[in-house]
Amino acid sequence: MSADGHNCCRNYTRSQLLRSAAAEAGKGLPAVEPGMPVPAGTGLTRRKFLSRSAGLALAVYGASKLPIAAFEDGIAQAAGNNRVLVSIFLDGGADALSLLAPVGDPLYASLRPTLALAPDQGTAFSEDTRLRWHPAAAGLATLHGEGKVSAFPAIGYTSPNQSHFTSRHFWEIGEVEVGFRTGWLGRYLDLAGDNENPLQGLSLDGSLSPALATASKPVAAVDSVTDYDFWARVDDPVTDEMFSSFGRFGAFAADSAPMTQTRKAIARAEKLRRDLRQFDDFSSPVPYPNGSFAERLAGLAALLGEGMPLHCVTVSAPGGYDTHSDQAEDFDRNIRRTCDAVLAFQRDLEARGLADRVLIEMWSEFGRRPEENGSAGTDHGAAGAAFVIGSRARGQMVGEYPGLAALDEDDNVRATSDFRGMYCALLEEWLGHDAGAIIPGASAFARPALVR
Repeated sequence: MSADGHNCCRNYTRSQLLRSAAAEAGKGLPAVEPGMPVPAGTGLTRRKFLSRSAGLALAVYGASKLPIAAFEDGIAQAAGNNRVLVSIFLDGGADALSLLAPVGDPLYASLRPTLALAPDQGTAFSEDTRLRWHPAAAGLATLHGEGKVSAFPAIGYTSPNQSHFTSRHFWEIGEVEVGFRTGWLGRYLDLAGDNENPLQGLSLDGSLSPALATASKPVAAVDSVTDYDFWARVDDPVTDEMFSSFGRFGAFAADSAPMTQTRKAIARAEKLRRDLRQFDDFSSPVPYPNGSFAERLAGLAALLGEGMPLHCVTVSAPGGYDTHSDQAEDFDRNIRRTCDAVLAFQRDLEARGLADRVLIEMWSEFGRRPEENGSAGTDHGAAGAAFVIGSRARGQMVGEYPGLAALDEDDNVRATSDFRGMYCALLEEWLGHDAGAIIPGASAFARPALVR
């Protein structure tokens, strides 16, 4: 049973452990069962340092590519008006038929005698009268009503895989074949990124997001943008002077390549510690709900407000969605925390005058089965829901809700759009880069119009 109370399948629990180990610098991967893909980012040789504090970590990848003045000059030079893509992951397979409930589908109530929403619950989804937003997704419904949400009610891929580990791997690498060691956003940064800016790809989960795994360009991982510091066995005032001394030591010349690289890493780490210290006590122009996810988004808005050169950011939404039993309470709590925080983040960007620079992509590895099980939950399905959110989002539904009368051969919801088409559109319409060099077989996927 997870910390959030719902019962998770064993595969889901195992995948979490594997990913946690894979993303930590200097640690090997536990035994992987036959047929399971190796996570993107595993085995990269350019992982150079990891600095930890209580509940907080920073990892910089590709550090050997950085010149000595990377943090001093690269961050300042890279800051500007770059567009930013924020990827929010709903971990565990979020139930699309609860998030956008098909209350107008005649089969819905019979397939879900316990979990079905009443026909008048939540907000009507204006683009398809059969659907209604879950009441806990009111924040997302509000933004949709303002034309700031493009909804994919049934997104997936052909021959869907119902393993959390494998399906999530496909979404992270932008391909449905096992084998890639870099993520789709990581490959974008390898082509379009900066050798001198480790903040161009930022994972806000304390460990490297596989979607951001690069082959050469530097990216960073932090647990939070607030209270950034290094852990030490001494207290202030000794701590600050000690780390400052390390930074000065890092600038000294060295007589060997390994020592030069070590000293560079020390100098960069100390410079970033000082640069991020200003965010220990930032303020937001709008109120945020409580919780670490909301705090991460508030900190992200503060970083953008200070001109930090962020470009691709990943973060996991709170809780988990592998709801095989007692789904209603867990789903309500987790989707509410997520959507309320996303609404606050959008309002924060608007208040700072940054809303035209940021798009959010929200996704999950698959949806759930249309028929509830005997434990008031739902099992692994196929097509799920995804959203592109922001002031520059076109605000139009992509694909269609396919209905419950025409399920696939496994009695799951059929996909009416492909996640790789969404990626291609985001790369080309928002990030301004040809998707053909990043997404395998990109020419085969229809590009929905996502940006206005």
